[in-house]
Formats: sequence, structure tokens, C-alpha cells
Amino acid sequence: MIIDDEPAMLTIMQRLLYKIDGVEVVTSFQHIKDALLFTQKEMVDIAFIDIMIADESGLDLARQLRARQADLEIVFVTSHREYAVDAFATYPLDYMVKPVSPKRLTQTVERVKAKKRKADSEKPVKMSSNRLIVKALGGFEVSSLEAGEVKFISKKSQELFALLLLQRGRAVSKDRVIDEMFYDMPLENAGGYLNTIVYQLRKVLQPHGLKSIIRSFDEQYMVEMDQVEVDFISFESYIKSKEEWNENTVKTAIEWDARFAGDLYESKAYTWAVLEQEALALRYHDFAVRLVRWLLEYNQLTQAILVARKLVSRNELDVEGNTLLLQAYRLAKDDTSFHKHYQQFSKLYHEEMGSFPLIEQEVMKFYKK
Repeated sequence: MIIDDEPAMLTIMQRLLYKIDGVEVVTSFQHIKDALLFTQKEMVDIAFIDIMIADESGLDLARQLRARQADLEIVFVTSHREYAVDAFATYPLDYMVKPVSPKRLTQTVERVKAKKRKADSEKPVKMSSNRLIVKALGGFEVSSLEAGEVKFISKKSQELFALLLLQRGRAVSKDRVIDEMFYDMPLENAGGYLNTIVYQLRKVLQPHGLKSIIRSFDEQYMVEMDQVEVDFISFESYIKSKEEWNENTVKTAIEWDARFAGDLYESKAYTWAVLEQEALALRYHDFAVRLVRWLLEYNQLTQAILVARKLVSRNELDVEGNTLLLQAYRLAKDDTSFHKHYQQFSKLYHEEMGSFPLIEQEVMKFYKK
């Protein structure tokens, strides 16, 4: 947090801090009252405070902030050398005279990091037993077993979480995040905004005991997946297992078909997700086709019709899906549905493609009867 009554100084400090790895500028203020209001509900690791803020005392502000948060690190940044003795009565981490040296600022931040690492290493490790449940097929919903829905502060913090999940536990660089999510924003502004939404994301996960799963290091970001269950990742693992189906195991396949409620992040305008959406849609198509064929072979016609209809609803011009649906109607001896669907599909295909669809011969023979 930065408190300084000079807007130019706030901008300079934000830019300098943005260049230091692992630093998030949560907020900045020109007035003491705003800083005090903010810290009634929020906590930060470091406060950079001007000695004189308008006509008020930064020293008094530092005392009040320290009273609220004993482990808060105070760094005074000022043009007033004469206040140094008084300033050190508040036990600040550092006292910098403007203009601030980037090297000195980096050294100060590194001291805070070192103290924090030492303090963290001395604490007993507590792993939250809670888990996040992510439903990304057909939309984007995030909840936890113990605390319910995750209520994202902003659309961008939700988008960042979606982008990180798509890495499946791998790290993604800060540059790539900015390119994907803030391509229309000046680089300096984008870096500061990214710091803000990382902070927002951790904040909304804190009530769920999962703030620490969002990691940042070496200008990279990632989600630790040990306590996160994501439907599209689980679906991919299932289809890769190539489980042999029988009367018992096919139930799991049918359940997965039902869980595939729509495309990845459906209704979200995430341009960076388009290729993944298409790839996952193809995987589902192949899975569903294989499932319908199994169901037809073992005469589970009602379920076969349901899955085939879903295939067709996803792509009305899908010849393979329409063929399987017609075959299911044929085997179920549902002549009315067979003729009605073939007429609808043929008409649509001809209108869109300028030709008639190539349907398997056995289906055509039945249609001609």
C-alpha cells in the first residue's frame, strides 16, 4: 500500500514496484482517512508512507496502522530528512529520501521477503482440508465443499483463474497473461492491474482456506491443483484411461456424458480459450460417438437416442451424429421419429451445404421402405 499526497509520486512508486518480482501493489491513497478505512478490513505486508500527507502526519498514520496490524512493515518515503529521528520511533523497516533509488527500493522489498520467509518457515504447516469444485463445462462455476460459491470481485479476477486452470498446474508467465488478458492496455497499466486482480483472486479464496493455491514466482503464476477438482480435466483423464465398457462400467460413461453440459467456459468471451474449446469439443464428439455405438450394440436404445440427440443438438450438420440417431430410431422401430428427423436433416443439410447428406446405406434402405 502506498500513501502519498502527490499523484506523480504514487505513479512513480507503482512503476518502480511493478518491476520488482513478487510485489503486488494492492492500493494507493492520497488521504490518510482513506488508508485507515481500507485497513479496517484489509491487511497488507508493506505500507510506503510519506512523512507529510497534505497537512497531516504520516508518523501518526504509521502508529495507527501498526496498532491495527503489529507485523506491518513501515517504509517512510519523504523529502523531509529532518523527520528521520522522529520516524524511527515507530520502528520502520526503512526511511527513503525522494527521489527513490530503484536499487534501494528492491533491497528493502527483499528484506521484507526474507523476514516473511523466515516467519513462514517457523509456523506449523496447516493444509486446508477444503477443496474447490470447478464446473467449466457449459459455463464457469467455482465453489468449495465447506464455504459454498466463490464470489469473484471482478470479471478479470474470474478470467485470470480460468486462464490459470487451463494450464493444468503448469506455470504461465506474466507476459503471456498480459498478452492474453490486457492486450488493449498500456504495458505499465496492465502490470499494475494484474497485481490487483491477483490480490483480488487470493482475497476471494481466503474464506475457503485456499488463498495459498495461487502462487507467483519469477514473474510466473500458477494454481496448485492438489485441492482443486476441475470437470474438464477429470473428463480428459477419464477418456484417456480408455476404460473397457460393460454393463457396470458404462454407467460412468453415461454420467460423464451428462456432466458434459456444454463447451468449455461456454458463454464466456475468452478468446484465449478458443483452441482449447475446439479440442475438447472434438474429444467429447469422439467419446459420444463411441458411447452411442456401444449402446446400440447392446440394445440400450433409449439411452442411445438421448446421447445421439445431444450430439445432433451440438452440431445439426454432423453427419455421423445424425446417422447414429437415425439408426437408433430404426432399431427402436420408431418410424415416425425416423422419417421426421431424416426429412429435417436432409432439408437443412441441402440448404446449408448445397447437397444431400451421405447417410449409411442401411439407414437409407429403411427410409425408402
